[in-house]
Amino acid sequence: MEWNPQTRQFLSDCFLHTLSPAPEPRRRAESSLSEASNLPNFGLAVLRLVAEPPNSIDEQIRQAAAVNFKNHLRLRWSSEDNPIVEPEKQQIKTLIVPLMLSAPPKIQSQLSEALAIIGNHDFPKSWPTLLPELVASLQEASQRSDYVNINGILGTANSIFRKFRFQYKTNDLLLDLKYCLDNFTAPLLEIFLKTASLIDTAAAAVPPPSAADLRPLFESQKLCCRIFYSLNFQELPEYFEDHMKEWMSEFRKYLTTSYPSLEGSGPDGLALVDELRSAVCENINLYMEKNEEEFQGFLNDFALAVWTLLGNVSQSTSRDQLAITAIKFLTTVSTSVHHALFAADGVIPQICQGIVIPNVRLREDDEELFEMNHIEYIRRDMEGSDLDTRRRIACELLKGIATHYGDAVRNIASAQIQSLLSSFASNPTANWKDKDCAIYLVVSLSTKKAGTSYVSTDLVDVQSFFESVIVPELQSSDVNGYPILKAGALKFFTMFRSQISKHVALQFLPDLVRFLTAESNVVHSYAASCIEKLLLVKDEGGRPRYSSADIAPIFAMLMNNLFNAFKLPESEENQYVMKCIMRVLGVADVQLDVARICIEGLGSLLSEVCKNPKNPVFNHYLFESVAILVKRASERDPSLVSVFETSLFPRLEIILSNDVTEFFPYTFQLLALLVELNRPPIPPIYMQIFEILLSPDSWKRTSSVPALVRLLQAFLQKAPNEISQGDRLTKVLGIFDTLIQSSSTSEQGFYVLNTVIESLPYDVITPYISHIWAAIFRELQKRRTVKLLKSLLIFISLFLVKHGCSNVIDTMNAVQPNIFSVILTQFWIPNLKLITGDIELKLTTVASTRLICESPVLLDPAASVSWGKMVDSIVTLLSRKEQDRVEEEADMPDIAENVGYTATFVRLYNAGRNQEDPLSDIKDPRKFFVTTLSQLCAHSPGRFPNVISENVEAVNQEALLQLCNTYNVALV
Repeated sequence: MEWNPQTRQFLSDCFLHTLSPAPEPRRRAESSLSEASNLPNFGLAVLRLVAEPPNSIDEQIRQAAAVNFKNHLRLRWSSEDNPIVEPEKQQIKTLIVPLMLSAPPKIQSQLSEALAIIGNHDFPKSWPTLLPELVASLQEASQRSDYVNINGILGTANSIFRKFRFQYKTNDLLLDLKYCLDNFTAPLLEIFLKTASLIDTAAAAVPPPSAADLRPLFESQKLCCRIFYSLNFQELPEYFEDHMKEWMSEFRKYLTTSYPSLEGSGPDGLALVDELRSAVCENINLYMEKNEEEFQGFLNDFALAVWTLLGNVSQSTSRDQLAITAIKFLTTVSTSVHHALFAADGVIPQICQGIVIPNVRLREDDEELFEMNHIEYIRRDMEGSDLDTRRRIACELLKGIATHYGDAVRNIASAQIQSLLSSFASNPTANWKDKDCAIYLVVSLSTKKAGTSYVSTDLVDVQSFFESVIVPELQSSDVNGYPILKAGALKFFTMFRSQISKHVALQFLPDLVRFLTAESNVVHSYAASCIEKLLLVKDEGGRPRYSSADIAPIFAMLMNNLFNAFKLPESEENQYVMKCIMRVLGVADVQLDVARICIEGLGSLLSEVCKNPKNPVFNHYLFESVAILVKRASERDPSLVSVFETSLFPRLEIILSNDVTEFFPYTFQLLALLVELNRPPIPPIYMQIFEILLSPDSWKRTSSVPALVRLLQAFLQKAPNEISQGDRLTKVLGIFDTLIQSSSTSEQGFYVLNTVIESLPYDVITPYISHIWAAIFRELQKRRTVKLLKSLLIFISLFLVKHGCSNVIDTMNAVQPNIFSVILTQFWIPNLKLITGDIELKLTTVASTRLICESPVLLDPAASVSWGKMVDSIVTLLSRKEQDRVEEEADMPDIAENVGYTATFVRLYNAGRNQEDPLSDIKDPRKFFVTTLSQLCAHSPGRFPNVISENVEAVNQEALLQLCNTYNVALV
């Protein structure tokens, strides 16, 4: 893509339309950008648009371009498929730093993230000029006291060093870190101390300087603190240990000194000082966690400073982050070897009264959030995302102190809970917040058993607390009165669901159904969530506690209230209600009349969300609900398949014809489910869909590939005769050939091929086998990834167990003479150990065993070394734990979620393909291996034990002997 006025105009128009509230122009613009992104120099052109002067291109367009540029880099910078080429990369790296330093804040933050993406891959090895350029610019700006540029440079450094916080410690990472420490620690301390001196001078000045003069200085110190955190995260560097006193002296000063001219200049000024203090608290917390011994000389001073600071932090939400990081520091101290700081008389009661209770009490801001932003309230309160809220972190502090002073904490907290409940009882109308506080303390101070949903507490007896405190709220006739108390009661019921006996829980199930009609979004969401979680409870042995019989009496009212909840304001796409519908449909026995009502209800919701998909979680549960209803109801009553087809086909057609790409993967999975539920011969309408499926255009969207493969597999299984006709099989294998050429879809290509082998007769596929092998050999020459090698072994094994050793060997060698021996020695034997999954392990074990016991090629004495090495590989596969033998490729972690709603493949659990076991008659692959091997040895006594002793590793010989003893066989 060449940079010229036409390109500039094209990109400007596209980015302008991506901001449109109307879906059609937005989709067209996104589609145009998606196509253009495949052109060379697209990323560079977008960056040039971002660099355009503000007076020539609107800042909103430049900001949208900056977001697109960042996402483009995330997808393409290190991609195997269609990556950004090297010359374009070099130009981007040349432009991005100066552009970022001069950009306005919103664009600068996007370019900062883009730079971090490049840095994660290229810095420092492939971008050696970056850090020297930053250091030189920093020193020049420091000499001029140019804090606009200083802060831009520090912001850039903060972006590229952030990777040291999140990546696993490896030798390569430590080498990168050492390079950064060697080059940046001294300049960092220099600018930190210089800025600290300027702040000290300003603090002592009379009259004090303006807030505008102080603001860039505090911003600079905050960035220095964040860089400090990144560079110290992996381990304590020598330079920081040598200069710890200088850093800690300044850190303590920021916690103990007030800056009235900035703090009193308005909310922004106080927020900036608090952000610096928060960053300091994060740094000392890091040292407390990782460098406790070196930090202990500073601990008492910091503990006192933080304690005093907390006493002066108001309950305003603007000061939450500071309060949270400060309490986190005290929590870390409470669980350390220095916990004796909390042992003095009166300290724990003082913490409870002075820190915990004030921070757990509901504030007006919490009530406002409950009413005005229920999604955020639920995310914090119910979903455990509230670790960074005052309420939760205050409870975590009590939990931390309880690590060493459990009895004292339990006694004080229990007394506090009883006091709060007594206060409520004395005047319920005025003191309802006391009851909320008591419930919150019980729930938040409970402990969860690892790996389970079982929650316990030592503070109260769960059954009696439930009956005396929770039940009155559940039985309240007014579902809309005191909604926060109702939400708290529902949350308690949900949390302690495993401990509340079945007969008690069933008494209150109608009340939960009643609360689905509550006006409060939080209350009816919590009611739905409680029902959904109850249906997941399992008793000992994994048996579900609640069955279809338990919900049958209230099923009609339950479904009615659930669907009506979508009519309540701001709950049109309530994901908790939809998840509850999915769970109920997975448990209930759905009769014909109810199935019709449910599919129409779900279908109308589907029609609505197609107009503007905006809630991916809701939409996923909607499609899951459709899938589980169709699957369970049709398996009970096959006549319902046509009912579901009548309701769903028009809606699925709208998705495909209106190009609602977000729903393509779901649509193809639902179609696959419907194909599988039909009895052969499948209706003609499906064969029309199959013809569309064979079109190359259908496979252009990578996000749809797994779902299309799932649909193709369904056709191969259900309509093998129809697929064998005409040129359909040629087209199917053409799809396989296309898919295996890309590393991102090669596994999907083998899924298609395996289903062809499983479903079609050998005489039908015989004319194509040489082409199949040729395509696979071509890919093996290009790359040998773990994923490709595993797929190859599974395919060969399936081919062998279906059609015999000789057909595998002969068809391979027909493509290239003696190629089988190369595949055997270079691919099969060394990589058999990589196989994972029970069915895959059994399949490859049986195939490998049959090869060495049946194939004349392997039984030839000239092949004894290969025979022995194959035995060695089979024993490794069968005797060693998966983690000891598998060398998985490290997938690149997804550093951040894609911005906005993108079409990605999400598997529908309830529309999943039932995994076929091609060897269902063989139950134990280990037994099959040793018994078959024993029978072979019995035919030629003395021959094979010698081959085993010469070619099988000693540890595997021992493992083989143990397998033989286990199954009572001998190798003679």
